Amino acid sequence: MTTDLGQRLAAALAGPGRPSSDYDLNPAVALPPGRRLVPAAVLVGIVDAPGAPGVVLTKRSPRLRHHPGQVAFPGGKIDPGDADAAAAALREATEEVGLVPAQAEVIGTLPAHETVTGFSVTPVVARIAPPVHPVAEEGEVAEVFTVPLAHVLDPARYRVEGRRWRGQARRYFAVPYGPYYIWGATARILRALADRMA
Repeated sequence: MTTDLGQRLAAALAGPGRPSSDYDLNPAVALPPGRRLVPAAVLVGIVDAPGAPGVVLTKRSPRLRHHPGQVAFPGGKIDPGDADAAAAALREATEEVGLVPAQAEVIGTLPAHETVTGFSVTPVVARIAPPVHPVAEEGEVAEVFTVPLAHVLDPARYRVEGRRWRGQARRYFAVPYGPYYIWGATARILRALADRMA
């Protein structure tokens, strides 16, 4: 990552922003007041590859009960022992993709993202120093891969799609890359970063 890109990311994250949600494209959905959301964090890890920085993503195991086979950031629930969202995201990335914590430099966070499954997810943006040798956690992760940062920072790459979920029509962002279908919360978080960097 060039110094210029690092500075741009830091400036984009430092600016004001509003929380995002899986409901952004579904304004007719009435959310119950006082709902309890589970705190979680994900790592938006940007590998500092010379001339071609990329974002680390995973393909979840098809054996998982929730979101099998979907593309996701490394991450999960914030545990009582985690100092903050960044600590949780780094811990989860270490467990899921074998991240070496010393390689990660946290730049900042995006506003929390509310998911349809009841989580309040804090996206933690971090620079990852190469070389990166991912090791997928067999129980949760089927594959670890990198998508060019330029691809996900281009708003023109995103499209709005829809499907039925729990009997209702639901619209969501998608930003496919090669054989990988990136959609839902993952695409929405990446779109939030793209909008800030635009």
